[in-house]
Amino acid sequence: MNNDKKVRFLDRSTPPHIFTLILLASISALTMNIFLPSLPNIAIDLTSTTSILGLSVGVYLASSAILQLIIGPFSDQFGRRPLILGSLIIFCLSTLAAVFVTTATQFLILRVFQAISASCMVLARAIVRDTTDSIEKAGSKIAYVTMGMALVPMVGPAIGGLLDYQYGWTASFWVLFLLGAVIFFISFFDVGETLSDNRQGFLEQIKTYPSLLRSKRFWAYCLSSAFVSGAFFSYLGGAPFVGNEVFGLEPRDLGIWFGAPAIGYVLGNFLSGRFSTKIGLDKMIFFGVTIALIGVSISLIISYLGLGSILSFFGLMTLVGLGNGMSIPNATAAMMSVNPKLAGTAAGLGSAIMIGGGAGLSAIANFILKPGSSEVPLITLMWLSVFCGLCSVNYVTYRNKKLNAKNIVSKQILNKQK
Repeated sequence: MNNDKKVRFLDRSTPPHIFTLILLASISALTMNIFLPSLPNIAIDLTSTTSILGLSVGVYLASSAILQLIIGPFSDQFGRRPLILGSLIIFCLSTLAAVFVTTATQFLILRVFQAISASCMVLARAIVRDTTDSIEKAGSKIAYVTMGMALVPMVGPAIGGLLDYQYGWTASFWVLFLLGAVIFFISFFDVGETLSDNRQGFLEQIKTYPSLLRSKRFWAYCLSSAFVSGAFFSYLGGAPFVGNEVFGLEPRDLGIWFGAPAIGYVLGNFLSGRFSTKIGLDKMIFFGVTIALIGVSISLIISYLGLGSILSFFGLMTLVGLGNGMSIPNATAAMMSVNPKLAGTAAGLGSAIMIGGGAGLSAIANFILKPGSSEVPLITLMWLSVFCGLCSVNYVTYRNKKLNAKNIVSKQILNKQK
């Protein structure tokens, strides 16, 4: 597909509109958390417990990570469009079925199938890379896409709680089903195939995978994204405990403070969208990870001195969100550009590592926070995660400088030979 074509909404002969890409990237985040306020009511209806139904988040994340390993390679062979449409069909059917479940087991199984919505996020990013001419432009566009996606976790639980109060817990799944159907309709008419026609056969493609997996630059970009986002996932796992047990917040107040990182994340994505093409991906990643590290460092010092408060803990988490918003879109664009022919594979593998690692850090956060604990163990875990991210981005910057130096020398030699 010609990248220079003017984008027209609901026209498959041009690249997908950014509005469509935002919808595709957002449905997964909404599916993850819109029903969380309804867990107690779901447990009552299914004669189960809230703790067992709480596994639906971990099941969803784990399934998303596994599916993203598969969806990337398949999209590099069969194309983006058929997999997007197929994923949305499966998502709609499993979401509709969730309305009629009678046991917790059925509910958890359907959560596995709902997780296929995460493939839409991966493919939206791959489409961005397909339709942009440089990695800087890709990083900028991905930032705008994920900026829209960042708003969903802020409003999803509130919407779900209101729907549950007015119509019962099944209302959230009816809304998800209707949204999935609308997104399918829009995608059917707007998402043309963006993968170039020179697709590789599956076996031929597999032979090229080791070049990606052996790339130190790919792993450095991937890990820098995974570690800085790992701080946020640690926060998701431990902040409810800190808010309730350490600071004594009621659920309503906790919900308000809990969204602090999302505010920073939206701003960070906006800054990436505006400045990635001017500043460059590596610098944006470095600045983002550094800002996140500054935030958790100040928070750790304050809490270690016994001066921790609601404002210091949750307020400084906005810097973690800001760092995520500045680093993740650019790291994603960079890892997909290591081998553009495997952009879908790179997007899927990178997302799988990020989500899988995040799920693990979230579990660790729950494990280290015991009755009587302060917020210090959680902030320490977050600090270690972001610090590892800073090490990764410094390594890839060093690698890129060496590669650029070699390229300059090679060009000088060629010029002399001419």
